[in-house]
Amino acid sequence: MSGGLYMKKILSNICITAALLLGLASCNTDAEYVKYSGPNYIMFSDTLYELPVQSNGEIFEIPVVATRACDYDRTLAVEIVDSKSNATEGRHYALKSNTITIKAGELVGNVEVLGYHDNIEVSDSIGFSLRLITSEDAKWDLYGTDTNVWLKKACTFDINAFTGYCFIISTFINNYVQTTDGRLTYSVVDPENENTIIMKDYFYDGYDVRIKFTTDDILNPLIEFEDQPFGPTSEAFGTLYGDEGIINMYQPTMYTSYYSSCEKFIFQYMTLYVPSMAYPNTVGVFVNAVEWISDDEAEKLKREGY
Repeated sequence: MSGGLYMKKILSNICITAALLLGLASCNTDAEYVKYSGPNYIMFSDTLYELPVQSNGEIFEIPVVATRACDYDRTLAVEIVDSKSNATEGRHYALKSNTITIKAGELVGNVEVLGYHDNIEVSDSIGFSLRLITSEDAKWDLYGTDTNVWLKKACTFDINAFTGYCFIISTFINNYVQTTDGRLTYSVVDPENENTIIMKDYFYDGYDVRIKFTTDDILNPLIEFEDQPFGPTSEAFGTLYGDEGIINMYQPTMYTSYYSSCEKFIFQYMTLYVPSMAYPNTVGVFVNAVEWISDDEAEKLKREGY
């Protein structure tokens, strides 16, 4: 998004918030309290929504707001702007109604949207545009009457989906392990920490790693991990470094590590360093992609030497 469009959105949201705070007054001129006397605008509360479509049949609400409350119901039509949409109505989503009603004395009505989880792929980048059909004097030119809705396939988090056999590919393996291009390992649920797994012998035998899944934002599924031992310098580099000869790993702040419940993988950045070694002690920043696989796939990889 360009700086101009971004600032326009911020300005519009500030103006709407201010208008709604003032819009407690009624269209009825007989009200005894101080009234908002500005224009009676109606618009979507934002210009962009991202909906996490799960398999639970959740109905999403897209708010439509007015700057003034009235003493009668207001019903508006809503249309789909085909030229600005690539999601298909009836296949990827459905509107519960093509009209919305802002009830008497209220400032908000909602467009209700149902997404079809089974018809959306994780890799899809699809959405649709909505337009309010209002009178000209109810349109706020700065903000407009359109909004864009993006549909994102989302799967409910299940810690057990991230247990069992998994296969690791990593830039660390590419750089420091000459005998293989990946590693087969195994994970279990951490009995002591919520939403956490233990990666058994993650990169080196005898060195387990704990990884935690955040679940508070389904559209932002992140993983976290604390500073912890990663492996021995003797195996990684062929010699002893530092007093203890141990490499540690921690999560770099400048990169985002995340997971996918739908595809059962994690994408992880890690910084490696030798804690007992004098500065500079950093080995580097590496990227791991870990995918959970079936027992049959794991047995096949074992036969191939992993």
